[in-house]
Amino acid sequence: MDKDRVVGGTKKVTGTIKKAAGKATGNRRLEAKGRADKAEGRVRSAVGKAKDAIRELVGGKHTDTIFS
Repeated sequence: MDKDRVVGGTKKVTGTIKKAAGKATGNRRLEAKGRADKAEGRVRSAVGKAKDAIRELVGGKHTDTIFS
């Protein structure tokens, strides 16, 4: 599993929490930051999935140098 998938998942969870906290407290800035974090997490996760798919097609884990 690519590290971008892990970071993306973490960002999505963090974003969800921030969004909910902002909504509960009426803090629009926190809510917006949560939405942004969640979107960033989705993008990073997608990038990680793409890297994993390419690694699988190429046939190994030695493609890390390509993505560095």
